[in-house]
Amino acid sequence: MAGVYIPVLIHLLCVVVLACGILGLSWWVGVKRPTKQKLEPYECGITPVGDARGSFSIGFYLVGMLFILFEVEAVFFYPWAVVFKSLRWPGFFEMIVYIAILLAGYIYVWKKGALDWSR
Repeated sequence: MAGVYIPVLIHLLCVVVLACGILGLSWWVGVKRPTKQKLEPYECGITPVGDARGSFSIGFYLVGMLFILFEVEAVFFYPWAVVFKSLRWPGFFEMIVYIAILLAGYIYVWKKGALDWSR
């Protein structure tokens, strides 16, 4: 049984050796001439202004977490859509309940003002 995985292990070993070899070679061959301009943080071609450790509004993080939360919940639509025909009506009504719960959560967040950027 273990013999089936030998080609996979050989492939992984080759990948690791190749990746380490390429990284080591680029470090060894690469020219190292640090200048003040090269050591500055890159800001998409724009000259950096101010401190990079500036604070963000708590609303930014709140909206980010809510986005991740609703996106993770939306991922459950894909497996449901794949097996939709085999679930028949009970599966359809279960998904309606799931969507209603998602909608209730979205309305709650909206009414609380968590999505309002102008606060």
